[in-house]
Amino acid sequence: MIRMNAFAQVRAGRKARRIPQLLVGLVGYGAAVMMLVEAGLGPAGWSVLTEGTAKSLGISFGWANNLISLLVLLAWIPLRELPGLGTLLNVAVIGFAADATATVLPRPQGTLADIGYLALGLLALAFFDALYLGAQFGAGPRDGIMTGLVRLTRLPIAAVRTGIETVVTGVGWLLGGTVGVGTVLIALCMGPLVGYFLPHVAVRLPVIAAEERPAR
Repeated sequence: MIRMNAFAQVRAGRKARRIPQLLVGLVGYGAAVMMLVEAGLGPAGWSVLTEGTAKSLGISFGWANNLISLLVLLAWIPLRELPGLGTLLNVAVIGFAADATATVLPRPQGTLADIGYLALGLLALAFFDALYLGAQFGAGPRDGIMTGLVRLTRLPIAAVRTGIETVVTGVGWLLGGTVGVGTVLIALCMGPLVGYFLPHVAVRLPVIAAEERPAR
């Protein structure tokens, strides 16, 4: 992965692959988020916060997701993260993809179906997260917190991601969000899974602008 500002991201090559990969990753991520919610075994930490916010404010899950995305961007200022097209589309696409998925996704029937939704949703969440990050158009608000802290602290992705998931889960639970065994599983597995998928889907850029520099 290369650390680039928004202009360098647009000027970099292979956009015919990067733009579709970005869009597929964001839509798939939103669908995976809702699959984990429908599993009923405990959603991801950020989804716990989103659900709690939606209940507290009386708005839809998708609109709560978009609101949190905008607020989290404020935390990018001290982290000196670089936004891009992926950052904007993350705010605009994921919440609506989650709401759209909720209208067509069948409710799981029985414990085995719940477990299947949880397992598939977890793998999909990590894969599509890595897919849109690998397009190298900038991280979304939540992942920007993760990448910023990894760069500044030089801690592993797994450790930083687990810490973030723990904090947002606690806040979401206080707001009325649902916490379950799935929440714990997602918190423990997301970091390692994203770390596994990302090298396989990251787009190698043939053009490196002068202001680009390797991310740490």
